[in-house]
Amino acid sequence: MMYFDERKDLCEVTQMMFDRFNTNAAGGNISVRVSDEHFIMTPTLMSQAKFCRLNPEDILVIDKDANILEGNGKVTREVNMHLAAFETMPDAGAVVHAHPKESMVFASLGLPLPNLCEATQKLGEVKTLDFAPATSPELAYIVRSYLETRVGDMPVATLLHQHGIVVIDKTLRKAYDMLERIEYNAYVNIHAKVFEALGICKVNNNNHYSYNLDE
Repeated sequence: MMYFDERKDLCEVTQMMFDRFNTNAAGGNISVRVSDEHFIMTPTLMSQAKFCRLNPEDILVIDKDANILEGNGKVTREVNMHLAAFETMPDAGAVVHAHPKESMVFASLGLPLPNLCEATQKLGEVKTLDFAPATSPELAYIVRSYLETRVGDMPVATLLHQHGIVVIDKTLRKAYDMLERIEYNAYVNIHAKVFEALGICKVNNNNHYSYNLDE
């Protein structure tokens, strides 16, 4: 089996993402660059049909043209967005697309996600991109156009209007780690706004710390 260890690790991260409500049965997908020519990627319907319980043989090995070299199932229709990210970001090692529970509030409303937490300081505010239908060439184009303004940055994250989130980092574990950090930051933001509305305290996102900006 090609890239067995990498495919096994992707299975573990995919299940973790689903079990911790960082995506839902409506979808989500993950891809990893494993060589100059090859990527591994979760198959279509991984959430709806399998609840993200995947085996290494379910993980697809694809080339730069999205041709399947090995693995069960079909390529997700979001593959164009993933390949656009890898083509645009030379340092990208993994692309995580998900529908996280708290961050979806900001994505659905078309709002940027402010940074309130120490652990997401290096990202700053997470922008919500303009709307395009899920799986469409237009969505891949919008994501690519945004990433072209961020070449050299890592990690990179952006919300997709009414859809979800994309997180890009050098490794799969780093990308998933950042997804969880963003989700906690979204949770804090929502509750901070409730506190502000109740007059308990005013939200202040003037950060006064310098935390772990390299990792």
